[in-house]
Amino acid sequence: MLEHLEALDRSAFLAINGWHAPWADALMRWVSAKSTWIPLYALFLFLVKRRMGWRGLAWAVPVIGLMILCSDQGSVQLFKENVQRLRPCHEPTLSGMVHLVQDGCGGRFGFVSSHAANHAAVAFFMIGVLGGRPRWSIPALIGWAALVSYSRVYLGVHYPGDVLVGGLYGTFVGILFAVLLRWIHPFHDPELIQ
Repeated sequence: MLEHLEALDRSAFLAINGWHAPWADALMRWVSAKSTWIPLYALFLFLVKRRMGWRGLAWAVPVIGLMILCSDQGSVQLFKENVQRLRPCHEPTLSGMVHLVQDGCGGRFGFVSSHAANHAAVAFFMIGVLGGRPRWSIPALIGWAALVSYSRVYLGVHYPGDVLVGGLYGTFVGILFAVLLRWIHPFHDPELIQ
């Protein structure tokens, strides 16, 4: 069963990683860069402040920091260091078949993707804080996290399974910390007040 899943994961990786073009290489490199999303993170803080006020923002910032620490370090300590699955760009059996877009491949192990875990955590934390309003925020946040995850496979540094499980882990972490923030700092949604 595990061998079948690994073969399926490898085939999906080769298909996604094989669909490349110079314009897409540049786009996916940009999507995957951590600095790309700084303006979006600033917008998220603005939305938290708008929804919860200054006191809520003051509580949210350390909660978000702890959430990212748990998401990022959990993806490494709980998964990468224990599973020790090689990244596709380090896998000898895929030598010459991986279209590696970036100069480096990253660390030796890739299960699970920290990018996928961290972006899913932030996305689902924001969904929890925003309460699904506006309605387009849920698909937009999930789409954003999915695009970043897809970019990691496209760039040749993760298998689809790495980003899928990383995204699930990040989703759990994000929901947990959204609930924690609402418990620490309950707030009344102004849209619900008549």
